[in-house]
Amino acid sequence: MGAQHEVGQHANKRKLFVDYSGDKIAIINAQTGEIREAELFVAVLGASNYTYAEATWTQQSSDWIGSHIRTFEFMGGCPEIVTPDNLKSGVHKPSFYDPIINRTYGEMASHYSVAVIPARSKKPRDKAKVEQGVLLVQRYILARLRKHRFFSLTEANSAIATLLVDLNNKAFKKLPGSRRSTFDDFERSSLKALPSQRYQYADWKVARVGPDYHVDIDVHYYSVPHRFARQQVDVRYTNGTVEIFHRGTRIAAHARSTRRGHHSTVNAHMPPHHQEVSGWGPQRLYDWAIRIGPHTAAVIQHLLGGRQHPQQAYRACLGVLRLGKDHGNARLEAACCRAIDLKAPSYRFISSTLKNGLDQSPQTEADQASLPLTHPNVRGPDYYH
Repeated sequence: MGAQHEVGQHANKRKLFVDYSGDKIAIINAQTGEIREAELFVAVLGASNYTYAEATWTQQSSDWIGSHIRTFEFMGGCPEIVTPDNLKSGVHKPSFYDPIINRTYGEMASHYSVAVIPARSKKPRDKAKVEQGVLLVQRYILARLRKHRFFSLTEANSAIATLLVDLNNKAFKKLPGSRRSTFDDFERSSLKALPSQRYQYADWKVARVGPDYHVDIDVHYYSVPHRFARQQVDVRYTNGTVEIFHRGTRIAAHARSTRRGHHSTVNAHMPPHHQEVSGWGPQRLYDWAIRIGPHTAAVIQHLLGGRQHPQQAYRACLGVLRLGKDHGNARLEAACCRAIDLKAPSYRFISSTLKNGLDQSPQTEADQASLPLTHPNVRGPDYYH
């Protein structure tokens, strides 16, 4: 038995197995009394069975990554290999031979110099360690907390941390020592040092640059060099930064902004002398609008003049003009008339007006006399020649 255990220790040395428990932990909202169940993340080192566990609200990527980071910090180092189950937050496309790792998960693993090797489907031995660890945490920790009332995730994790100490110090039944002593004596020295800086969580998305050479991230628009208008790009964004890549090369970086509907524009990204971008320019937009009607032209003129750079309004202008294709130019002109009358010349208002049929309600004399709309920055059509 001892010889077999020693062989198993060497085989699993420098490996970390991770998964979620099927059983959850109840958290009570102190204000409403509503109960919300939290997930239980479990990590087990392969040689010593040294165990870490914590409660998180979800199994989504941000919680999944955060749990790994706190696991490495709890253990004071990084394993060589992490073996997750084929959870969507970790594995983008499961495969027996060549699984595709979620991009953010892979980036985190690279930061900590860890290899991610998912458990193979229909290979129960790949998951045996963590399944035993999950079962142990359920019996030794969750069972002891069933009668406790927790009012926050912090409270629950504080109680879990206390019981984790007891679990890891608990003597093995058939082997000498405990998880903690085996870890200290045998496995701690095999872990790699933590990097000098903690990994900062980042999301990735594939986006298409607009004709205004801006990319939409949570309804804020970030510029790229104008030559990349309409190109597909990869965007990496954290709470503090936005980085935009084209075919693996970073082409733009911005401070993250939470101002919805606004633009972050680098002057160097703009075309010389505000030239048209990918065939779209203020004059072309205005000419399209005037063919629909004077009220539509007034809305486009207002949108173009209300931004520091006309290019920042291209997206909204195109949105307004394309409403004519869906609802007809006559209705769009009526909706723009109503928008001007109510001093709400925006894509959102005009779209809502058309969707709800408000453009077809009787017009008042004030509606007919609503042109022109004044704006301190509105430029006349001659400006665009």
